Amino acid sequence: MQRTLARVGKKPAACPPDGMHDATGLGRTSVHLGPHNKDSETISTVKTHTSTPPRKATASDVAREAGVSKWTVARAFTAGASISPHSRESVMAVAQRLGYRPNLLARSLSTKRTHQVAVMVDDFANPHKLLALEMLTAELQANNLMAMLIHIGEAFDDTHAFLTADQRQVDAVVMFGSGFRASTLQQTQRDDSPPLYVLARESTIDGVPSVSCDVEPSMGEIVAHLAGKGYRRPGFMSGPKPLLTQVGRQQYHASHWLKRGIDNIVEIPSGQYSLDAAQKALRHYLRSTPEAERIDALVCENDVLALGAIDVARHEFGLQVPGQLAIVGYDGIELGRLASFGLTTYEQPMREMVRVLVEMILGQREPASLALRGRLILRQSA
Repeated sequence: MQRTLARVGKKPAACPPDGMHDATGLGRTSVHLGPHNKDSETISTVKTHTSTPPRKATASDVAREAGVSKWTVARAFTAGASISPHSRESVMAVAQRLGYRPNLLARSLSTKRTHQVAVMVDDFANPHKLLALEMLTAELQANNLMAMLIHIGEAFDDTHAFLTADQRQVDAVVMFGSGFRASTLQQTQRDDSPPLYVLARESTIDGVPSVSCDVEPSMGEIVAHLAGKGYRRPGFMSGPKPLLTQVGRQQYHASHWLKRGIDNIVEIPSGQYSLDAAQKALRHYLRSTPEAERIDALVCENDVLALGAIDVARHEFGLQVPGQLAIVGYDGIELGRLASFGLTTYEQPMREMVRVLVEMILGQREPASLALRGRLILRQSA
């Protein structure tokens, strides 16, 4: 009911008998406030009738107007569907005129699929992950799937992330990072839970397949190259300790040096995958270690750590890279190509990894952990 206050003058307006209406069809009642004097007013309450909202256009309406089938209408609104440009334009024109929009929520209730994939990321600052996310979202969208990005951090941990994804009934969950706990996965896994996948790391959880770069041969290539150049005092800069995935890079790095009779691998922990963390870690090591005892080759867990290490070695300690200290990264980010760094790195086959992962999500490939080969890129730093 809509209430309207109307000033009607010094005398109260006459009220029609109950049940009578004026020509407008609006029922009126009067409320008198105080004695009838020159200051008295009458407040009229006007009842208005709410009009019935127009019926929303349906796919059948569009199909009838466009002279096509309902399935043609559905294909017109589905990315990558088989439909001629003329038919799509015709359907879209009619849909716009009728104000039709597909109801994806209703469709998901009937098909039991939301066409959404939750992608959980714990580090958006890493250039490698940004490029990988661009590839992943593009591949998902090309297959009529939408990515729902969830940032894992101190204020929103993996428990909240999995609950959020489950409540939104996503079709799959992709874990892209190392900030996931096995205990959380085991608690959230049910028969009706969305399938889980790990990207760019090796999964250690039964029933959770991963698509990653083949770490063992990649570290074998890196160590073989450094040993072939005469380096004999190796070090490894690590990032944060993984909660779910087995990083493997540090372990395989050590095992390949051990095959060459070298077992004293210096670990330089950074605690984070950031330039600042890498700079602090190498700065502390170089300041606290006599020159004669320092490492002569440093392999970093990723490219960001390697770039921070190069900066400190060259500009703070005046070391010749690679003359006095060879530095190798891992991932293959674009920034490493700059002449200022000339970073030797191992490039992950990210585009192929993303393609294989999406094929698993779509059911086009049997879910299984796969490790793909990348390539060693030699530049000035090693």
